[in-house]
Amino acid sequence: MGWGLGDPPADYGSIMAVGLIVALMCICIIVGHPLEENRWMNESTTALLLGLGAGTVILFASSGKNSRLMVFSEDLFFIYLLPPIIFNAGFQVRKKQFFRNFMTITLFAVVGTLISFSIISLGAMGLISRLNIGALELGDYLALGAIFSATDSVCTLQVLSQDETPFLYSLVFGEGVVNDATSVVLFNAIQTFDLGNFSSLKFLQFIGNFLYLFGASTFLGVASGLLSAYVIKKLYFGRHSTDREVAIMMLMAYLSYMLAELLDLSGILTVFFCGIVMSHYTWHNVTESSRVTTKHAFATLSFISETFLFLYVGMDALDIEKWKIVSETYSPMKSIALSSIILALVLVARAAFVFPLSYLSNLTKKTAGEKISIRQQVIIWWAGLMRGAVSIALAYNKFAKSGHTQLPSNAIMITSTIIIVLFSTIVFGLLTKPLIRLLIPARHLTREVSALSEPSSPKSFLEQLTVNGPETDVENGVSIRRPTSLRMLLASPTRSVHHYWRKFDNAFMRPVFGGRGFVPFVPGSPTESSVPLLAHGSENQNH
Repeated sequence: MGWGLGDPPADYGSIMAVGLIVALMCICIIVGHPLEENRWMNESTTALLLGLGAGTVILFASSGKNSRLMVFSEDLFFIYLLPPIIFNAGFQVRKKQFFRNFMTITLFAVVGTLISFSIISLGAMGLISRLNIGALELGDYLALGAIFSATDSVCTLQVLSQDETPFLYSLVFGEGVVNDATSVVLFNAIQTFDLGNFSSLKFLQFIGNFLYLFGASTFLGVASGLLSAYVIKKLYFGRHSTDREVAIMMLMAYLSYMLAELLDLSGILTVFFCGIVMSHYTWHNVTESSRVTTKHAFATLSFISETFLFLYVGMDALDIEKWKIVSETYSPMKSIALSSIILALVLVARAAFVFPLSYLSNLTKKTAGEKISIRQQVIIWWAGLMRGAVSIALAYNKFAKSGHTQLPSNAIMITSTIIIVLFSTIVFGLLTKPLIRLLIPARHLTREVSALSEPSSPKSFLEQLTVNGPETDVENGVSIRRPTSLRMLLASPTRSVHHYWRKFDNAFMRPVFGGRGFVPFVPGSPTESSVPLLAHGSENQNH
């Protein structure tokens, strides 16, 4: 017994659990860094395998009684881990590339998710019902459709490169974010929908509610981003403290997510569009030091959340309680058959919308360079097959209570979800990089970078403040040469939607909310002193 002179009494079990997780995250970062350029491995797969290894060690250390340090919590996932990941994705996304493909992304993410949901639900009703695994109702089969329609946008960040394949990245990741939101909205709608009194009027009401959620969530995210830009522009915290600027950006971004959840909207969509708006306006209103700090702070928070998430899923996969119930009730072949059926339905359902919708999207494109080639369609199909923590969280919500379940039919649904998440993340994730290199050789990758990519936003604010000549058109630091012939004019018209948006943005939005070119003047600021020098240097280079 101690003398009471040290720290106050603490739950040493919790301290040990948190300490072990932090140590595992450090190991994951150290091991994952050398594998960054590996053609097979990525950090998400490394974290997942490390989580599985840690779960196995804990299982043996506890003599088969326990394999995880914490019970899987939906609140931990949806409230703490997911917001920084999705916000940073919106904050760093290449806006021009994203909005250029926005209609295709929405087509894949909304119409494609509904097609996938229908195929998986109907397939589950027809095939899983023959396995006699227990009393499953119509709501359970529909929930399965929503659960396995949710792609893993977090893993997409790891396996696709925004620099090497910007077009594919914007399509697959943009689809993943909106798809996650669509799947969660579908899942929640099924939970509250009265399936006994289904009618065409209620179906139309369901479609209307979905469109309202989509629009209202996007509007809330945009409004939150604009409010943060206006507040920082008017009060200008940087005159007194960079810490206050960084803090208000972080807190208002998180507040947008929590407001969406409180209003029963999609927090995923809200915080994603809040990130886009903040990178376009708010980020340019803060001081130089705050820009560097926020860029790296958001990226670091996202990276830590991603690493913890995959470790968490890996350790939770070996929870002995669920596997014991399943092994005592069902034969191993029945578990394998259930997982195989669901995986086959996921493969078919994704192919059923990627290729037809790509064909429809290509009909609206005027030039061959804008169309989605068959090789790119295969990569989009393959990269979207991965299932992740969203699927696990929804499965726990439907088939478990407080992370535990006693019903065999519910337990086998959760274990099947875990098997599919592990298999798809590891197998499909490992094969995505080689598949891209096989279908799109290196010479095409470099050409795609030079033709389509622009610097990540926000990247270097000095690049974005460079003064360009009259022959260039600038957005996010990208120089686009004006067409000099009729053929070039027809191929790349200058009067695009983006052109008119920029005119409106420069005339009204930026003077009110700030942004590039409307930063507050601070005498002696590194930004103010460096811009004329940089502009002068660029003029000399042009001459």
